[in-house]
Amino acid sequence: MGPEVQVLVVCTANLCRSPMAAGFLASSSADLGSVAVHSGGLLESGRAVPVEVARAAAEYGLDLAAHRSHQITAPDVARADLVIGMARLHVREMAVLEPSRWPVTFTLRELVRRGRLVGRRGPREPLMEWLAGLHAGRRATDLHEEYPDDDIDDPIGGPYEGYRAMARQVHALTGELQLLIWGDAASG
Repeated sequence: MGPEVQVLVVCTANLCRSPMAAGFLASSSADLGSVAVHSGGLLESGRAVPVEVARAAAEYGLDLAAHRSHQITAPDVARADLVIGMARLHVREMAVLEPSRWPVTFTLRELVRRGRLVGRRGPREPLMEWLAGLHAGRRATDLHEEYPDDDIDDPIGGPYEGYRAMARQVHALTGELQLLIWGDAASG
């Protein structure tokens, strides 16, 4: 029997933001045993993370040396209980790729923002029920609008400080998300 909860984290190339977010989520939920975290991107598979990404991740004890990019497929999205995009573009693409997963597909920033409003998931509250509360009031047509406050900037090609800033932001958001979804159990 596999994990009870499948989380899929998505960005453009699966070389920076999504592997880092997936790594943070996986490491902080390792003790739960019932959570599997995967990442992928919109572009081709098989590429290694840039040295800047590995270096920024290492500052948080995360080793991404073995990571290779993975191009998302419709079955990847269909298997996920929760899909987390690093930007609204990624949410839009996942909703097109597998429309049935739209209610459980959010940007990381949107997920945390909505989680703050709804409050922590209760100890016996099913994840799907909690996510339904977060989804309430969302409209698929909203995906056509730009909302940069939901995006995590892609530092690829920029100065190293951009990678560090992205790592800080993703680390903080994934930590808060862990507390919202799994409470103190995720932090050991």
